Amino acid sequence: MGFRSLRDCVDTLRREGQCLVIDHPVDPRLEIAEVQRRLFRAGGPAVLFARPKGSDFPVLVNLYGTKPRIERIFADSLDRVRRLVELKIDPTAALQKPLRYWRSPIDALATLPRRVSRGPVMARSTSLSRLPQVVSWPGDGGPFVTLPAVYTEDPARPAPQRSNLGMYRVQLGGNAYEPDREVGLHYQIHRGIGLHHAAALARGEPLKVAIFVGGSPAMAVSAVMPLPEGLPELTFAGVLAGHRIPMIRRPDRPHIYADADFVIEGTISPGATKPEGPFGDHLGYYARQHEFPVMQVDHVWHREGAIWPVTVVGRPPQEDTLFGWLVHELTGPVIPTVLPGIESVHAVDASGVHPLLLAVGSERYMPWKKSDRPAELLTQASAILGQGQLSLAKYLFIVNGGDCPGLDAHDIRPFLECLLARADWRRDCHFHTETTIDTLDYSGSGFNAGSKLVVAARGPAIRELPAELPAGITLPEGFRNPRVCLPGVVAVEGPPIEPRPRLEAPSDAAIWEPAVAAAWSGQAERLCEQIGPEHPLRRFPLLVVVDDADFVAASLANFLWVTFTRSNPAADVHGVEAEIHQKHWGCRGPLVIDARLKPHHAPPVEEDPAVSAAVDALCGSGGPLAGLKL
Repeated sequence: MGFRSLRDCVDTLRREGQCLVIDHPVDPRLEIAEVQRRLFRAGGPAVLFARPKGSDFPVLVNLYGTKPRIERIFADSLDRVRRLVELKIDPTAALQKPLRYWRSPIDALATLPRRVSRGPVMARSTSLSRLPQVVSWPGDGGPFVTLPAVYTEDPARPAPQRSNLGMYRVQLGGNAYEPDREVGLHYQIHRGIGLHHAAALARGEPLKVAIFVGGSPAMAVSAVMPLPEGLPELTFAGVLAGHRIPMIRRPDRPHIYADADFVIEGTISPGATKPEGPFGDHLGYYARQHEFPVMQVDHVWHREGAIWPVTVVGRPPQEDTLFGWLVHELTGPVIPTVLPGIESVHAVDASGVHPLLLAVGSERYMPWKKSDRPAELLTQASAILGQGQLSLAKYLFIVNGGDCPGLDAHDIRPFLECLLARADWRRDCHFHTETTIDTLDYSGSGFNAGSKLVVAARGPAIRELPAELPAGITLPEGFRNPRVCLPGVVAVEGPPIEPRPRLEAPSDAAIWEPAVAAAWSGQAERLCEQIGPEHPLRRFPLLVVVDDADFVAASLANFLWVTFTRSNPAADVHGVEAEIHQKHWGCRGPLVIDARLKPHHAPPVEEDPAVSAAVDALCGSGGPLAGLKL
């Protein structure tokens, strides 16, 4: 039942033609990552680099790179997980369809971790510097572990049943880390490890940590699952893997995953931090260098024949996009039971996940009273923003499903058209200011600091959405090249803002000195002032000020990425004929979002042209990677 080891999984995929082995030496610095990105874009196979330069351990990429391959990897368990989810939604289903659910009690037993005294992972020891030193982007601060399962236990009651397993990035070297002795551990707001770290600090003792790499593919998936607080990820991993997860018990140490390929174990002392990063992250920008916990490494274990799995993040879509797809497949049906009235929720991958959340809700109360004013939608929006990582949403757009029958939040174009046809900007914009946003989002006013905008729309359509630009458009000086992105939405190039973003983070005081912020804000306001009642752009409900309108209008993905990763609602949302009534902001004309790159933003990730040329040669006719057809 399921794959107990990564080697078993790789061998099976090789026999089925879904994994290729490359014996030619490939450089872990940038080259492996570039090949991974090309493999994912091409829908290619998983690839095992048997001889990465500088390490004796083979590197596996693109394991989760296609939906069919994920379904193959979890072929023995996906349906069983779905049945357990169905029973959680409706426990009486087992009585109605006993044949369908007869195995479910047995499957539920697989959620319990199994304590063992030994396991394959402790067969041998190595050092941090002998691990594959994979660097994904030219500006990265060093090599990182990109598919770790970071394991901690409750310091007061250490046990697998009170554990946390999370995918938090781990920096293996660089910066001020002591070689072969320290690694950086980057975890963000609303992550479960924070509860254990806080408990250890309160007790005045180090936090014991074990970092698992490899093993059953179910472990990596479970590490990214948004499970309820207090439900250990190991329990979910057991169901998805199809067997109880074996954990090696040891005195005064965290349990160790027996079937892992590698384990890096150590401690985080109270107050121990060092600069971590930069790192090209899943929003498509560099997460800058910041102080994060530093872990003192006590031991690095590995099994015989260990494989080092790697993924690469960057501007979506990347391989982690399919993690999001699988999470939705498994947990999506539970949403209405957790959030009453919500029909579907979509954290938009193309926008970097947290910057944009779409939701289809319902107006169920007072059904006898016809209204176009959002009521229950606002309650549902508040409930969404109170749910774990959903609380990190920067823009939340919610509509009434009854107004657009059959609409699903994952159907992005129809969703936006439904919203834009109904939104009354005088009433439907609700700002949350001076609040927390995603740690990796640099559009706000400081580290983890920014704002949110909820747009809730219901009722019949109040406008048609034009799909073509009218003639006779005049724009203020410095604005040019209007382009339609989708019905009702126009991108307009604005004056470039200098200086451009850099890897070095400017101080918050420098960013938000009034004269500095007023400069680009005033430019957007000039555009708003130009759009009078008869202006041709008045018919478009949403205008976006950008650096390159042709790029933004070229695809829906480009529009979503630029608009929602490069704007902070409280600072960058403007409106034509804006006004404040009883402390509520609204506007009579189009909503205007300033999505230009600003000095405090992080720079976008870009590939190294020399490395791209080298990989071109490797993949070219007669090259050692020619068989990959990249």
